[in-house]
Amino acid sequence: MGFDDMVVLVTGAARGQGRNHAVRFASEGARIIALDLCAPVSGAPYDMATRADLDETVRLVEAEGGQIHAAEADVRDSAAVADVLAKGVERFGRLDVVIANAGIAGSFPVEDLTDEIWRDMIDINLTGVWNTVKASVPHLRAGGRGGSVVLISSIAGLKGLPNNAHYAAAKHGVLGIMRSLSNELGPDRIRVNAVLPTNVETRMLLNDAIYKLFLPDAENPTRDEVEPLFHGMHALDVPFVQPDDVSNAVLFLAGAQSRYVTGIAMPIDAGALVK
Repeated sequence: MGFDDMVVLVTGAARGQGRNHAVRFASEGARIIALDLCAPVSGAPYDMATRADLDETVRLVEAEGGQIHAAEADVRDSAAVADVLAKGVERFGRLDVVIANAGIAGSFPVEDLTDEIWRDMIDINLTGVWNTVKASVPHLRAGGRGGSVVLISSIAGLKGLPNNAHYAAAKHGVLGIMRSLSNELGPDRIRVNAVLPTNVETRMLLNDAIYKLFLPDAENPTRDEVEPLFHGMHALDVPFVQPDDVSNAVLFLAGAQSRYVTGIAMPIDAGALVK
């Protein structure tokens, strides 16, 4: 797909979609700059990725013959993001693609959505995206080759979801960033797009808190009990999409095949937005 020797930044790369994006880009010849928090977040009701997970991403990228600069960093900390990126660009000499993927999820009715939970969600899923793009733009411009920025939003970027006011607010905001920067950065041949996944088969979806949300009266609901309910969210009869389905869209939007595509919000949603 034309990524040989290109350099791709992926945030939230230790696990889930981020890891999958990093490995897929590496398999296409790209070099990877990867970062992840690798620490708990109070507003996320499931276990977060660890340093061991990030090390596994490194192993998988290298198994594809790729090179990777990986570091722990919090996307809420603009200086930390800028530092990781600067060191990666110093090592690899350029930056071509930015995948602002880092994010958390968590479902809470309005009465239970504390100030801390709200702040964690907005700070990671919205401000973290902004910090990532802001740190990246000088490097993309310096290359003089244009570039591609892909922001990971959600179907919640275009519709409201019960018990997810904080998540929907953040993901709607991501689309605001995308639409503004696609105009601002267009003269530099830097394209900015977003992908909007539905449920994805990762730890962010498959955890006890989500199971309890769907089956609140069950004492200890399981994946097998909840999975049939996921089908009802989609026009296609599937409970969720796979990380590869999202990566397929991300690689398309990052590459030359979409050279004149900018400012779009691409659903990867099995028909959830038309349901």
